Amino acid sequence: MRYLSIIFLLATVAFVEGPKLVKTKINEDITVSIPENFKPMEPEDIIQRVPSVRAPLAAYTNLERDVDFSINVSATQWPDADLTMASKFFKSGLQNLYDKVDFISEGIVEVKGKQYIFFEFESRMNGARANETQRAPILKYTYIQYLVEKNRTLVFSFNCPSRVKADWQDTASQVMKSVKVR
Repeated sequence: MRYLSIIFLLATVAFVEGPKLVKTKINEDITVSIPENFKPMEPEDIIQRVPSVRAPLAAYTNLERDVDFSINVSATQWPDADLTMASKFFKSGLQNLYDKVDFISEGIVEVKGKQYIFFEFESRMNGARANETQRAPILKYTYIQYLVEKNRTLVFSFNCPSRVKADWQDTASQVMKSVKVR
């Protein structure tokens, strides 16, 4: 009975911990740990799910293609490191992207010696009333992190449907804490 209890406890802990993360080299300057079952996104997925003026440095998705992690270089550059001003700018931009945004947490955090602006939120995009197949709203959970440096801003984004937020919230935080930029 004692051994059965120990096995049950270990199985429960393994399930609660979430997916195993593996260190992934994005380029010469950036590494991050992502879930081991994530794979690079197909070009059509990038076009549809990572809308941007620029192609992302990297974009990954899970096997079901509903949980995503991407790294991009923002078109917005900051001549100085005024993180407070940049934070207000990025928050306003996020609020304008969606019909509704509920912020869970936000602020500035240090990760491996660098200061990042971060926002954790749930968003809602209302459906299209005129299109029968697109009437349902799109509800998402997002953890986004910005590294503002002279001449570039890196954007790290983890997204999933709100219905699975509880399954991925801790993983999103772990992924963001693993980001290393030289």
